[in-house]
Amino acid sequence: MTLLVSLILPLLGLWLWWPVTSLSKRERRWHIGTTLALALIGLSFATLWRMNVFEYAVEAWIQLVFGWVLAMFIILLVFLILRTLGWLLSRFASRESRLATLWHGKRMNQTASVLIVLLATLGIWNGLKPPQVHERDVVVPRLPAELDGVRVAVLADLHISPVKRTWRTQRIVDAVMAVKPDIIVLPGDMVDGEVADTAVFVEPLAKLSAPHGVWLAPGNHEYYHGYKQWMAHFRDMGLGVLENQTAMLSINGSKLAVSGVGDLAALRPSAYMRGGMAPDLPAVIAAGRGGDAHILLAHQPKQAREAAGTGAFNLQISGHTHGGHMWGFDRWVVAPANHGYVRGEYMVKDMRLFVSSGAGQWDGFTARLGVPSSIDVLVLKRGVADGR
Repeated sequence: MTLLVSLILPLLGLWLWWPVTSLSKRERRWHIGTTLALALIGLSFATLWRMNVFEYAVEAWIQLVFGWVLAMFIILLVFLILRTLGWLLSRFASRESRLATLWHGKRMNQTASVLIVLLATLGIWNGLKPPQVHERDVVVPRLPAELDGVRVAVLADLHISPVKRTWRTQRIVDAVMAVKPDIIVLPGDMVDGEVADTAVFVEPLAKLSAPHGVWLAPGNHEYYHGYKQWMAHFRDMGLGVLENQTAMLSINGSKLAVSGVGDLAALRPSAYMRGGMAPDLPAVIAAGRGGDAHILLAHQPKQAREAAGTGAFNLQISGHTHGGHMWGFDRWVVAPANHGYVRGEYMVKDMRLFVSSGAGQWDGFTARLGVPSSIDVLVLKRGVADGR
């Protein structure tokens, strides 16, 4: 899929400059050549990445460069579609319209090209910088009075890697500990790379602590990088690993079940899978019986419809979508691929779903524009939630 996308990039470069008739032959060669060179950089880096000949410490940086080029061409595609629509409308209004000529003018397209490079670079910077804490009240159906006000810190999609160094992980841990949550949860995609590649950058997570524990469930990226080794490593760090398992917490005399399930990626195995388990809702439902409320950690929000259908859960916390990365891309691409769930709160039957924008994202597509990464603190509240 990555190589297929990369092969399309040169076509977008030709689409950008071919209709610009005001260019001299020399300018045309220069502009097309420069744009094709960028496209070929993306193709080259995608090829190097898929060859699997480098250590992951190098591969992660290759993915980052590919993601930068890909972000440029996604923004370029949007510009080209808008440019074509504008040109068609102008031509429809008048065949001699000066506005129609403007759409394919040299200055407009040169300016757009510079802005596209700057926006893509800004997107990479936004993706790599440490996230801010965002606190919000979340009304949870059927929440006991004893659990009203419980603070749950959510660290989704950290994607810690050789690109995202130890200092970034430490900044995130410091930010979480400063807000004093009652529970900390990590709903998947904590890491990229094998334990030998990335463990040193994960070390600050061992400093996470909360009165009622730190709990994590696996995401699809753990399945790509030595699943069993990572789960064992997280346990050695003192983190609560929930592999289709449930922790029963006693809070203010009330019992809160926190369950974590395997990721849906296990149901469609690929050559990139390195272990992992399928979700087992019946197992965690059985383990959670007797609890006064039940929180489900499921990496992909697509799990919500099935989970809500059981009637066993009050709240599902998910990640995976990274909030959709960019305005427009979030609603038109990411949301449809995830049953319409992209970020924020949803009611699914009588269960509340919260989808985090994530505290990081995969190095192969790091760009964020208008959708910042986030450390989420959910303050659980009682109340009646209307279905939607």
